[in-house]
Amino acid sequence: MIRLLCKWILKWLGWESVGGLIPEPKAIILGVPHTSNWDFIISYLYYTAMGGKAYTMVKKEFFFWPLGYFVRGMGGIPVDRSKAASLVKQIVAEFEKRDSLLLAIAPEGTRKPVGKWKAGFHTIARTANIPVYVAFFDWGRKRVGYYQKIELTDDANADLKRIRQYYKDLGVMGRNPEGMNFGEDLQ
Repeated sequence: MIRLLCKWILKWLGWESVGGLIPEPKAIILGVPHTSNWDFIISYLYYTAMGGKAYTMVKKEFFFWPLGYFVRGMGGIPVDRSKAASLVKQIVAEFEKRDSLLLAIAPEGTRKPVGKWKAGFHTIARTANIPVYVAFFDWGRKRVGYYQKIELTDDANADLKRIRQYYKDLGVMGRNPEGMNFGEDLQ
């Protein structure tokens, strides 16, 4: 029932779904450009309409009753973001203890324009030995979905440069275009 409702809402809002479900049980899904909290809503509607469940990291402070029940139900995984190295360990541990986990990450790390993308997803993927998929929410054409699987190398800077180029080539537009920045360096 919820799947049909999400499909109807996406269609009613004028969105087109592209690519279906990620074909692997464990993966990181990069969501770009992340310029609005609405990106989460659109991606949640999309993945639920496709019949899947994707997860995302959420500050542990949001997991209080009753909000925590809903955040967890929508795929929120509580994390302590106070230390970056600890965050990577927390997520790698989540991948190790689950049979399936599709984790959506915004490499920009924020909805504001940044000059640097965060490389945590690269470290997580390499450490947990899981693939990375390029996904998007294109507010300009109202298209949401995933583009392709990215083969990572040991060179995070080169991989990020290649990934940024995929997004540039796709021509995706954020809900708040002034917040878009495909970055140049890693953080």
